[in-house]
Amino acid sequence: MTNPNPCLGCGICCTQFRISFYWAEGDDAPGGCVPAGMTEKVNDFYRCMKGSNQVPRRCCALTGTVGEAVACSIYENRPSPCREFPVYLDNGEPNPRCNTLRATIGLPPLDWEPMPSA
Repeated sequence: MTNPNPCLGCGICCTQFRISFYWAEGDDAPGGCVPAGMTEKVNDFYRCMKGSNQVPRRCCALTGTVGEAVACSIYENRPSPCREFPVYLDNGEPNPRCNTLRATIGLPPLDWEPMPSA
């Protein structure tokens, strides 16, 4: 692999946010896919991933050691906030929020090589 996924050596975002999403994303609702047993109720409309609703935070689906080697145990069934948090922005630039979080655990910022203009 020439460009490995930087998330597999980081995982800090999974320890910094309450991962909240609409309750119907749970697999106990028609069409939902997030394992309901790994979630907790926030209110009548939202649930969150267990482990992300208290400090210190760590999503229960995160496996491995943050900053070294991690994985999401439900990657294919992860909730929308996880799917929508970009490591890289649409222009290919690293997400500044990602680099800020990486710095808190001593990881270097992600590389970025601007695309040549035509």
